[in-house]
Amino acid sequence: MARSRNRRLADLTSGGAAGQLADTLYAFFLRGLNLGSGRLRLCVALSGGRDSVVLLHALNRMVAAGELPLSLSALHVHHGLSPNADAWMNFCRRSCEPLNVPLEVVRVDVPRDSGEGLEAAARRKRHAVFARVEADALALAHHRDDQSETVLLNLLRGAGIAGAAGMLAVRPQASGPVLIRPLLDAPRTLIEAYAEECGLEWIDDESNEDTHYRRNFLRRDILPNLEQKFPGARQSLARAAGHFAEGAGLLDELAALDFAALATPGGRIGLAGINSLSPARARNLLRYAWVAAGFRAPEARWIDEALKQLATTAAASETCLATPDGELYVYRGELYIVPHRPPVPQEPLPWGGEEVLDWAGGKVRFVPSRGEGIRRSLLCEGGIFLQPRLGGERLQPYPKRPRRNLRNLLQEAGIPPWERERLPCLWLAGKLVWVGGLGVDQGGVCAPGEEGVLPAWES
Repeated sequence: MARSRNRRLADLTSGGAAGQLADTLYAFFLRGLNLGSGRLRLCVALSGGRDSVVLLHALNRMVAAGELPLSLSALHVHHGLSPNADAWMNFCRRSCEPLNVPLEVVRVDVPRDSGEGLEAAARRKRHAVFARVEADALALAHHRDDQSETVLLNLLRGAGIAGAAGMLAVRPQASGPVLIRPLLDAPRTLIEAYAEECGLEWIDDESNEDTHYRRNFLRRDILPNLEQKFPGARQSLARAAGHFAEGAGLLDELAALDFAALATPGGRIGLAGINSLSPARARNLLRYAWVAAGFRAPEARWIDEALKQLATTAAASETCLATPDGELYVYRGELYIVPHRPPVPQEPLPWGGEEVLDWAGGKVRFVPSRGEGIRRSLLCEGGIFLQPRLGGERLQPYPKRPRRNLRNLLQEAGIPPWERERLPCLWLAGKLVWVGGLGVDQGGVCAPGEEGVLPAWES
């Protein structure tokens, strides 16, 4: 996409903060994203604070001027942690209306006793929302000063190279839109000048004044003093993040090579393979696999403990360790990285003909069929419900084999133990007629050409 500086609108080339920020944003999109394949669906994470307000305002002006081929929307995550949370939400709505930018508000329930800290819990909930946004990219308003604070905070926590790399300008998620930070090269002073120059309004989060939080302490008390002794300290820390990011990229390339060399036929890391690596490469591979699963990078002590258990565990199923994001299992000589999921319903869940029933974080779909599945005539009798395994159940999923103990069938099917407890079992008139992952009992299966219903378990 060619851009003529002579054809830009005057308010984008005034030489002031608006022009500088426009140049920064344009350079980011030209460098970081493909602008030549149609209009990019871009959603802006709008908290209502100055930084996100400036980002949305500047992007909207550039779109209106024909500078960027974007389709803009905004997202506000309502955490409910502040007594002013509703006022912030209403402010975001008022901010989007004159810009004609559609706003989605998503409320989250942040646990206060999760053991990970309130900030971490809020971040986890927020990023779970980010993964569900219907857009090509989700823009966050972090700037260069935020980057310097992140690098310093992570170094003080004893982070490795990945942590010292700070925030990435472009970061794909395991699912959902790519996360982008178009202002990461812009200093806070430029954003402040833009807001003043354009007469913008924003909200101030009162928690930003509380130096009980470590990031606020660094921002308000430490970095200003560092700047006195080391002029340009923020810029230097942000520049160092780029160097660390390059090193982290090389480590990821090494981990990808190790993963390819050690992958089992099932596409997982083999237990014997990871135990054959040097400790440093094994740590690097486990960290890489954990992040690739969509989780946050685990702490070094967690990785060390996990590798210690992997070195001594048998090929049978065991939980090595868990983090707030997920758990690490070993089953039949392979590593499984599994997210935490909602508990299994303990009471029977009736089925009254619905197309879908929610079950333990997954879904059971009831698909109309012919010549396969459960005979529809049986399902008309009523008394149909889902429930988990109770023990001692028997099933005949194969026509030429006898009815057998469900436990043995699940073992033969290679379904890991932690998944067996989540499997939905469909009962009809006191008889087990279907088990997720195994199939329909032959006593209720459709004859050729007969109408039926085929349950499907989506975990």
